[in-house]
Amino acid sequence: MGFQNYKMQKIIHWDILLRNQVAKKEIINKILNGQAEEELEPFNTKKGILFSDLAIENFIEKEYQYDSVEAAPETHRQLRTFSSGERKKAFLKFCINQNPDYIILDNPLDHLDQNSRKELHIQLEELAKNVALIQLVNRMTDLLPFITNKRQINDNSFVLSPLTTIPIEQSFSLKPIPKPITTINYPHSILIQMNNLKVSYDERPILNNINWTIKKGEFWQLIGPNGSGKSTILSLITGDNPKGYGQDLHLFGKKKGSGESIWDIKKNIGQFSTAMIDLFQKNHTVEQMILSGFFDSIGLYIQPSTLQIKLMQEWLDFLNMNHLKKTDFINLSVGQQRVIMIIRAVLKHPPLLILDEPTEGLDDENVILVTQLISHLAKETNIAIISVSHRIEALLAPNSILELTPQPMGSEGKIKIQS
Repeated sequence: MGFQNYKMQKIIHWDILLRNQVAKKEIINKILNGQAEEELEPFNTKKGILFSDLAIENFIEKEYQYDSVEAAPETHRQLRTFSSGERKKAFLKFCINQNPDYIILDNPLDHLDQNSRKELHIQLEELAKNVALIQLVNRMTDLLPFITNKRQINDNSFVLSPLTTIPIEQSFSLKPIPKPITTINYPHSILIQMNNLKVSYDERPILNNINWTIKKGEFWQLIGPNGSGKSTILSLITGDNPKGYGQDLHLFGKKKGSGESIWDIKKNIGQFSTAMIDLFQKNHTVEQMILSGFFDSIGLYIQPSTLQIKLMQEWLDFLNMNHLKKTDFINLSVGQQRVIMIIRAVLKHPPLLILDEPTEGLDDENVILVTQLISHLAKETNIAIISVSHRIEALLAPNSILELTPQPMGSEGKIKIQS
């Protein structure tokens, strides 16, 4: 049945909340292959298309491989040259142009700033007048108000259940945070100092006059629209970006370019990003994963000391995850994996911890697990934390926020001190 005939009928939409343990790819394939059950069975005879970050990545790869422009031919630009928000807008238009009876929306609001979320929300509400939508999300707050059919899938039986809220409970006991074996000796209170920082790429201004001072023990959130330069700022702090040379940029007491090595910088930083988890797909156990943090290795190849094993045990006790120590890391829930990766990053109590979108892609239960850990680290240690996120999480309370606002001459930074 084509797009024009289908829209003459009553269009039924579905908003489905998925727990992280659900095999999402399997349920998507069941629907697209005409094997849906229960209330989704009517879609089995209809033509559908998937709108997801993975579908966009695959499309970008295809355009690059064949040197073609397919998603937005009117712009003469490949999809990879667009910002995250623009990509989603252009790919959604491409999906609509395929004349589907329904579109599966897989976490469509992920990785979008607040304005892009609002724009996509309006676009989806307008689209819903003509084509059926099946939205699959992990967060209760991402459910679309205009869709009345709301269900929840809790496990791989794929049974559609009524929505239930997740109670906010303490995920682990608030014991004292384990002390490091040796402390990283950094005597100064100021960790990072940026004065009038400017960055351009190919004469395109990215950052303009950024002034930012990060001190020991502070908890910062770095926010800003897609493409505003957040990743650029992080790469300057970690010493990976050569644009830091010649600037008034001090990293852990040394001016960038004054003879410091990349190790001088990185030994002071613990890092987490969702991309890091992809590096650890071998069958390392939970205890091996934590222990590998002592050696900054992907996998454990050195016999750990008695003290290192003891500290690993203390962290597992702190997390109430001792029963999981022999479990393969890849068999943990997504939230448990993130918690282990964050612990791995803070084993040595580095002066600075950088968390890049630590809650993206998590369901509400796992968000509680991860945000409680971050909050506890912020309160109980002297580790400075920078958390980069588009979402404002209820359980996270940063002391200060640096907000990047794009301007013609590059993004400017505004600091907000939280009460």
